[in-house]
Amino acid sequence: MIRSVVRGFGAALPKRVMTNRDIEDVVDTSDEWIVQRTGIRQRYVAGDDETTSSLGAAAARAALENAGLTPADIDLIICATSTPDNTFPATAVSIQNRLGMTHGFAFDVQAVCTGFVYAVTTADAYIRGGLAKRVLVIGAETFSRILDWNDRTTCVLFGDGAGALVLEASEGEGTTADRGVLTAHLRSDGSHKDKLYVDGGPSTTGTVGKLRMEGREVFKYAVGMITDVVVAAFEATGTTADDLDWLVPHQANRRIIEGSAKKLNIPVEKVVITVDLHGNTSAASIPLALATAAGDGRIKKGDLVMLEAMGGGFTWGAVLLRW
Repeated sequence: MIRSVVRGFGAALPKRVMTNRDIEDVVDTSDEWIVQRTGIRQRYVAGDDETTSSLGAAAARAALENAGLTPADIDLIICATSTPDNTFPATAVSIQNRLGMTHGFAFDVQAVCTGFVYAVTTADAYIRGGLAKRVLVIGAETFSRILDWNDRTTCVLFGDGAGALVLEASEGEGTTADRGVLTAHLRSDGSHKDKLYVDGGPSTTGTVGKLRMEGREVFKYAVGMITDVVVAAFEATGTTADDLDWLVPHQANRRIIEGSAKKLNIPVEKVVITVDLHGNTSAASIPLALATAAGDGRIKKGDLVMLEAMGGGFTWGAVLLRW
């Protein structure tokens, strides 16, 4: 059977680092408070010359270089983002243009923090359906653009950045020993919209709006929803937490990450955590974490890796793949 195998990975971050000490100059908070409640120590903030598409294109170039490929080898670009350059066209099309591509096709996926999981699942469907052989899957965000910098409950949490994977069609045996995407499970429930949303949009206010969040409510649902899809992935493949080499979660909050791992009986030593370095970068957080852990040699060829995320909507999902 056809599998979607990871051929390359890449990441890109803005030039500016904003530490918790820097945040103290903006709102009434403290480094101690932020670290204790979130695990975040710093985040990256895009400058005026940095956009979602510029970061996404830089991550894409890095992934292509890592894969030993060029834009000419790519059939499809999928960009997961909630902070597009424009209402339209899709940021993926802008990235396509930045890469000098005039062939193939490109589109965006919007599932907020679960966006990259949705994008990988979508790419896998296109590859298995024979509609694409190589896909650039990108998560890119400039969340600093939609933050209310007077709201200390949200502005301390988020950062900007981009990460990318190149997925390539490859023949597999149809077993869990195959490299590539083994299973994917996506969920959403729109009844939770008001717990995490942006209070603007073209059709409602005609403005971009600002991010609003009921943090305790999000925390209350997060661990259960994450457990739901991870367990579904294990059941679909006949694997268990013991078989897993790495859990690569959405990097929202260290307490959520550790709480989910504990409930799933996954040792924290098997969890990739980068929230301290990047903050919550929404759809960019999983590919940034993958690029970090694969780049430093933790994630190796043949490792069984679980990706999971939960975000506004609510949306949530998991992908189990063999690296």
